[in-house]
Amino acid sequence: MIAETMAGIALVKGAVDGIKSVITTAKDVNEISGYIDKLFEGEKQVQQKRNKQAGYNNFGELSGVASEVIDAKLAQEKMREVATLVDFRFGHGTWQSIIDERAKRIREQKEAEAEAKRLRVKKQKENEETIKQAIIVFTVIGSMIAAILFVFISVAKAT
Repeated sequence: MIAETMAGIALVKGAVDGIKSVITTAKDVNEISGYIDKLFEGEKQVQQKRNKQAGYNNFGELSGVASEVIDAKLAQEKMREVATLVDFRFGHGTWQSIIDERAKRIREQKEAEAEAKRLRVKKQKENEETIKQAIIVFTVIGSMIAAILFVFISVAKAT
């Protein structure tokens, strides 16, 4: 668990270092976009770790609370630092544009996934209904054949 948080905060720090190293020579945001993606991923990992229920260590004490809180604060601090760097280099509002576009794409992806899930469920229900209808048809046909055979056998025995 602690390794996950360390990986998240290490990813944040590494991304910030990468952004700092190329921000002055970058001609557009695309040149640092890979680092920005890593920054968001690292911050997400830190937040996910922090939001998980706290576990207890062998001594019955809450483990990692301080480090989780501090790592989350550090990640937010690094995010603000990058926001300032990006806005200073590419103009005021650039970082907010990145945040807005990212949120839009995440929302669109979630909507697309929800729609795909809805279609899968609908298709599954249609398949189940088709199978039920087929079973009913075969049962009716089987019953009719059995009834006809019964009548033929009864007539054959009577004669």
